[in-house]
Amino acid sequence: MAFSMKLTPNVERILWGAFGGALALAGIGFSYGGWMTSGKATELAQRQADAAVVAALTPICVENFRHAEKADDNLTKLKAINYSYEKGAFVAKGGWATFPDKNEPRSAVAQACADILGRTAM
Repeated sequence: MAFSMKLTPNVERILWGAFGGALALAGIGFSYGGWMTSGKATELAQRQADAAVVAALTPICVENFRHAEKADDNLTKLKAINYSYEKGAFVAKGGWATFPDKNEPRSAVAQACADILGRTAM
């Protein structure tokens, strides 16, 4: 026994319209409406949290650098370095971007610290 269902033309148009409207709503919502998947939201939140940590720790790194022995000599050496990544490595190696919660320097903080120190007058 086969089951077949015949829909009236009006009901069929309504169902196709609802289906098309749902597709359009999803397309517009995800493209322009700011909707996102939970995975994308988690990724965005993690990036914002990482940026907040760097923003909070960079001034501490700068102060650690400025209060270290031979700060003027170190600043001269830092400014003599040509490449940005080497400046970050210099700050990291100096220990100014190492904090009590970790035994290793935070590379993003070291890079941000070096950028700020590079713009600092001697």
